[in-house]
Amino acid sequence: MRNQSLATFALGSILGTLALSACNLDVPDLNNASLTDLENNPTAISVGAAATGLLIGNRGNHALENGYVVQLGILGREAYNFDNADPRFVGELLVGALNPGSPFGGNFWSLEYANIELGNIITHALDKLPSSELTDVQKSGVLGFTHTIQALDLLEVIATHDTNGAVIDTDHDPLAPLGAIVDKPTTYAKIVDLLDTGNAELAAAGSGLFPFELSKGFEDFAAPSAFTKLNRAIRARVAAYLGDYPTVLTALADSFLVDNLGIDLDAGVFYTYTTKSGDATNQLLNPNIYVHPSIATDAQPGDMRLIRKTILAAVAGKRDATLKFALYPDPDSSVSLIRNEELILLKAEALYMTGMTGPALAELNLVRTQSGGLPALTGTPDMATFVTELLYEREFSLLFEGHRWIDARRLGQLAKLPIYVTVDPDTNEMTPDTLNVRYPIPLPECNARPGEPRCTLGSTDSM
Repeated sequence: MRNQSLATFALGSILGTLALSACNLDVPDLNNASLTDLENNPTAISVGAAATGLLIGNRGNHALENGYVVQLGILGREAYNFDNADPRFVGELLVGALNPGSPFGGNFWSLEYANIELGNIITHALDKLPSSELTDVQKSGVLGFTHTIQALDLLEVIATHDTNGAVIDTDHDPLAPLGAIVDKPTTYAKIVDLLDTGNAELAAAGSGLFPFELSKGFEDFAAPSAFTKLNRAIRARVAAYLGDYPTVLTALADSFLVDNLGIDLDAGVFYTYTTKSGDATNQLLNPNIYVHPSIATDAQPGDMRLIRKTILAAVAGKRDATLKFALYPDPDSSVSLIRNEELILLKAEALYMTGMTGPALAELNLVRTQSGGLPALTGTPDMATFVTELLYEREFSLLFEGHRWIDARRLGQLAKLPIYVTVDPDTNEMTPDTLNVRYPIPLPECNARPGEPRCTLGSTDSM
């Protein structure tokens, strides 16, 4: 999809920085092995470096000051960013509609598609790579890994843009017409296909390690036989987003889920960061970031998750914000991609939605008591009560990891997110914040598609 307007530039940026942003990995300098060489004269080394680069690219937009966790945290009323140098953290993300021409409303597109294109290049390079370089079994592992990461990137695009859609036709001649912007169901069908295809490829990849390095946050999944458990965990998340609850349970059975008493809720996969020269740091410890006051208001008395994950700010922020996050204290703090705690909550949701209310409550209580230190729930909740309880546990167990806004939207509770009302001191006129429910298609993408109907769709239900 190198003719995709925004992705073209970003792909060059990803390839050009692989040698630097190596996540503690030894990645050859792809500036000295050009993109053309990777496409036309691939080697096991260059393919392996590019596969490692997929992790770097997938990580790229996650823990930036203006990245996935921050923006979705603000939209989901988990966080504020009171950056005086850039009032758009409030003025666009909260007060106004998302602007498709800004780095805020135009986000979660170019870097993700650049990484998807890198995956396409890897798959074609494997076709040209002789078996003396990589065996068919090893190639299958690389393919399964690549398709899984592509699914994650495409999921980030559609989870943010929702009903505005996404592009799935990404693998064609650069001179061919741009792939169409398709609807949400079609995009999710593509993600499911990538994950299921990748899972089959991983299953055929034998018991050895991948022929490339993975970052420390993936160290328990460095073999295809283990990585398939991550693939299935992501498949379960996708199925929940689709309301396909039988598939959630099937996928979880083949994931890394462990739901016994005393288990490690933090077991899983993480994006890692370092302060080493050229590598990326975790920017979520930004001093301008505060906890949204509603988080403390929502917390049930004694919830240990609030105590663990927040601290009192030395200086109060605007909008009644008095807490800061304790989740990411250092520039090398890891950020969750997916954890066992989320998988248990997915299982609770799927069990309830398939009629198994007793087991569902047991799973919910496992997280509630072990992670939150709260008394177990009792009785048989009706649907509305269960959704409320589920969202509460997800709010605090997955706090500031990029979930609350998506969860509220997919479970029909977006209108219940707290809305701050600004009062003009002179006129007493009250102005409520805007509820942005999706991202618009970025302006450069629309400029490349004159007359594209989906480019007229906005970020709120009134647009």
